[in-house]
Amino acid sequence: MSTIIESEKKVIKASVEEVFNYLSDFNNIKDLLPQDKISDWTADKNACSFKIQNMATIPLLKERVEAPNKIFIISGEKAPFTFTLVVHINQKENLSEGYLVFDGDINPFLKMMVMNPLTNLFNYMAHKLQEHFD
Repeated sequence: MSTIIESEKKVIKASVEEVFNYLSDFNNIKDLLPQDKISDWTADKNACSFKIQNMATIPLLKERVEAPNKIFIISGEKAPFTFTLVVHINQKENLSEGYLVFDGDINPFLKMMVMNPLTNLFNYMAHKLQEHFD
């Protein structure tokens, strides 16, 4: 069962290329996550993994990019369910607009438990990306 979650769209005070380059290095993903809720962080340029408090370990892998507008991320081997996460970066006058679209294969029972936390996480990440370039 496919579950789609789209984050809030945020205007970012940087060029599309700047935002794309920042997000293309997965070492930077840590800055977008709630530090008080993650542990066991590891990363390199194309992958990262972290544990969410009282939940599972989330491995993220860069699948492909469509420079400078999209970064396609897939769940790693030990993820609790398979998903894709697409980062969208669009030109907005001389600024950028960024948002995330999650598409996960989540069973109905688990969906009830993770829908709100995931929505909050993706909105938080979009907000932190905006804040990073302010």
